Amino acid sequence: MSDLFASKAVMRNYLNALLTEEEEPKVKAKALVVTTEQKKQLNELLAQASPVQAKPVEIVKPVVPPVAKPAVQAPKVVEKPLVAVPAPAVVATVKPTPPVVPPAPPVVKDYRQGRFQALFFEVAGLKVALPLKELGGIHQIGTLNTLPGKPAWYKGVMLYREQKINVVNTAMWVMPEKYDQALAEKLNYQYVIMLGKSSWGLACETLVNTVSLEQDDVKWRASDTKRAWLAGLIKQHMCALLDVDAMISLLAQGSGSAD
Repeated sequence: MSDLFASKAVMRNYLNALLTEEEEPKVKAKALVVTTEQKKQLNELLAQASPVQAKPVEIVKPVVPPVAKPAVQAPKVVEKPLVAVPAPAVVATVKPTPPVVPPAPPVVKDYRQGRFQALFFEVAGLKVALPLKELGGIHQIGTLNTLPGKPAWYKGVMLYREQKINVVNTAMWVMPEKYDQALAEKLNYQYVIMLGKSSWGLACETLVNTVSLEQDDVKWRASDTKRAWLAGLIKQHMCALLDVDAMISLLAQGSGSAD
């Protein structure tokens, strides 16, 4: 049976790997200057001239030019200065700032307080454990009905006393990079490990045992790492310890183990 599964060294390595204009000038008229000689010549000419009988003088009425009527000017439009009308004041509605609610402190799980027990089981040569307090039960695997539209790791639904159990192909879900046709043909699932009070169950091949563990026995997963489903690694047993609540959430979302 050992040739069907990965060696311990391979499993150990696998588990560790998870972790401007101017005017013109005016011309003045010159004054007419009459000299004495010119006056003398003028008087001689007047003396030689024959007297002219005076004619009755006709009184000619002066022609008074028509007085032009002043043009009717259009009434001046007095433009009133534009008065700026102040815009209506915009009253900003200030929404009250909701009080800052501090985040809820993380829930400390029972198995993170002192000594706890864990159930060990095997899948394709990989040893897996979960805290015994988060075990929902163990059933022998029965008839599975496949459902369309489900992920590849969804093995099927199993009825147990009118309860529908969603069975997970654990080997494909936990280590999809190692899962191939050859491995699929060698798997021999015997049991279903129920996760807490959910309807999800992990198919497993062998039940190993239950072990009491101390906190120092586990290399706990850092909170900012990937693979939320992995609570930590049990160092002495080179075994993956499952975070059951995180795994249930991932399964319900249809997510894989690397999410």
